[in-house]
Amino acid sequence: MTMENDVVLIYYEDKPMSFARIEEIRPDVKKNWYLVRLLFLQIPLQTVTWILRDIYIQGEEFTMGGKKIRLDKVVAPAEEIPEEPPAAPQQKKPKKTKTKTESNASGGAKVVSLADRKSGKGKK
Repeated sequence: MTMENDVVLIYYEDKPMSFARIEEIRPDVKKNWYLVRLLFLQIPLQTVTWILRDIYIQGEEFTMGGKKIRLDKVVAPAEEIPEEPPAAPQQKKPKKTKTKTESNASGGAKVVSLADRKSGKGKK
């Protein structure tokens, strides 16, 4: 059943013409007819409102200006699930990071604060 927020493929004279999202479906003043607001998913974006019967919204062919039109609800393809789950990635042991004191004690590089350097506190 095609409803609001569904994406439809619009066929014009039996050829796919455009994708559109159904923005709104509300009753028309005529019994069993509906105002269907469509957002055409193309550049530039455009909205149109068509007056359609329920069966047309559900995919039955109709004519507009003597041309055959049909709305076909787009259903996303099912995602394929692999037969065997992929092997779990091996976890690496986290590297131990040295603290500032450990780095200096072991002869490593000295950490210089840019904030101290800018204010002149880090000068010796």
